Amino acid sequence: MEYKSENKICQNCKKDFTIEPGDFNFYEKIKVPPPTFCPECRMIRRMTWRNERTIYHRSCDLCKKNTISVYNPDLSFKVYCYDCFFSDDWDQLDSGRKYDFSKPFFEQFKELQLRAPKLARQLSHSIINSDYTNHVGDVKNCYLAFASVNDEDCYYINYVSYSKWIVDGLRVFKSEQCYECVDCLNCQNVKYSEQCSASFDGFFLFNCKNCSNCFLCSNLVSQSYCIRNVKYTKEEYKEKIKSFNLGSRKIIISLMKEFKDLKKNSIHRAIEGFNNFESTGNYLRNTKRCKNCFDVSDAEDCKYVSYSNEVKDTMDAYAAYPKTELCYESVGSGNPSYNCRFSYLPWASSDILYSNAIFSGCQNCFGCNQITNKSYCILNKQYSKEEYEELVPKIIQHMNDMPYIDSKGRIYKYGEFFPVEISPFAYNETIAQQYFPITKEQSIELGYSWYDDKERNYKITKMPGNLPDDIEDIKDEILSEVIGCEHVGKCNQQCTMAFRVTENELIFYRKMNIPIPSLCQNCRHYERLAKRNPMKLWHRKCMKEGCTNEFETSYAPDRPEIVYCEKCYQQEVY
Repeated sequence: MEYKSENKICQNCKKDFTIEPGDFNFYEKIKVPPPTFCPECRMIRRMTWRNERTIYHRSCDLCKKNTISVYNPDLSFKVYCYDCFFSDDWDQLDSGRKYDFSKPFFEQFKELQLRAPKLARQLSHSIINSDYTNHVGDVKNCYLAFASVNDEDCYYINYVSYSKWIVDGLRVFKSEQCYECVDCLNCQNVKYSEQCSASFDGFFLFNCKNCSNCFLCSNLVSQSYCIRNVKYTKEEYKEKIKSFNLGSRKIIISLMKEFKDLKKNSIHRAIEGFNNFESTGNYLRNTKRCKNCFDVSDAEDCKYVSYSNEVKDTMDAYAAYPKTELCYESVGSGNPSYNCRFSYLPWASSDILYSNAIFSGCQNCFGCNQITNKSYCILNKQYSKEEYEELVPKIIQHMNDMPYIDSKGRIYKYGEFFPVEISPFAYNETIAQQYFPITKEQSIELGYSWYDDKERNYKITKMPGNLPDDIEDIKDEILSEVIGCEHVGKCNQQCTMAFRVTENELIFYRKMNIPIPSLCQNCRHYERLAKRNPMKLWHRKCMKEGCTNEFETSYAPDRPEIVYCEKCYQQEVY
């Protein structure tokens, strides 16, 4: 069948959006109706089901031991620690119930969530001395590390992989001894830098490749001993660097302001990344025919996919990892996952529909929650293959005949992802708040839940302004201080109001000659997020004089950066 583009109005934000012919072909292939939410509202809805960084102390409801969990202990969920969840001490199907055709599917799924014990936090493989982590695997001596794998001695990181001694990092890969770096690959001893690769011994670098001993530079390739993009001899460089007291907080703040201006006045490419064919989005590597994708690598024939790698023929997905194929409206799929629709964490599973946290070898499951290695289950109840295949079409029809209607009148038939209001997390506990921040009042207006953090009753012993300015003057007594966050809660960054410096941190700061931070870990994380472009695209023209190329880019037209098409960027920089 030959399809034409079709304009629709999003039932959530009421804005127009377009479904293109290729989209209809995909929907036909996986036998789902076209969406009624626009791409951005669909993305936000998926994100409200993923809590990466909000963690709590609570006790395991099976062994009663203390554990770290992403589930708020004030809520009525049963939560099991990792060892208990994957033990033989309980039956995962005890929570199963027969499907009830007298009530909407999503109401029944909400009830199942209350019955089915939940895994306290997402861990895989070897976790050594890394309790305060989530969505991690093969990590050792890591603290407040999230969505990261194969790391050692890393602190306050997100999406950092195959790295060691990374502190305050976001999207750092195969690197070592880096501080306050964003989007860096194969770097060593690099500080306060963004979008760099194969570089070492650098400070305040932007988009530098294969560089060493450079300071406050941008768009350099295979250079060394440069300051503000001016070349010096090795001896001259070292002498000039000595004039900067990089252990001083005041000096670093001044250099950060200069670095911000440097980035603004540098040439930016329309799409950050390389080796992309017929693809649109940002932060892309090795992609073919990927549209509206962000932070995606080694992928082909994908659309509306973000933070994913090794993905094929997939639409509307977040955190799709190695060997994800033919998935739609999914979060956290992979290793491998095939034909998973409307599901959160369908891990190493196939043919999964409307399920949450499905692990290791599940197949043909509908509406299931927190199960492992099961097949032909509906609402955590076991069926025969024949019973399952007979019942699923009836449930799909029932979802259309008796749709779920949320508190704001949004209609959820078959083909819509889980409603935000039945998510086990409040909006501000999830990554939705990171990428699409709103206030509590806005959240309530939209019909989303909101978590009011309990009063912590910290007794702050030092504010950043009262700390010694230079790291050389910081004594071991800092380890017993409760330091007030400079934002003092007057931000929308989930400020914790106060923080401590750990012993391993202090060792790192001293070794790397880095001043003590003045913001809590949450505010620092949000400051790093703000350095990256949004997951949105605008149509623009190349800003190089004489060039008529046009493109889709994540740089909004009113931003101050100089944005070039890929061809002009290559000519200018490389």
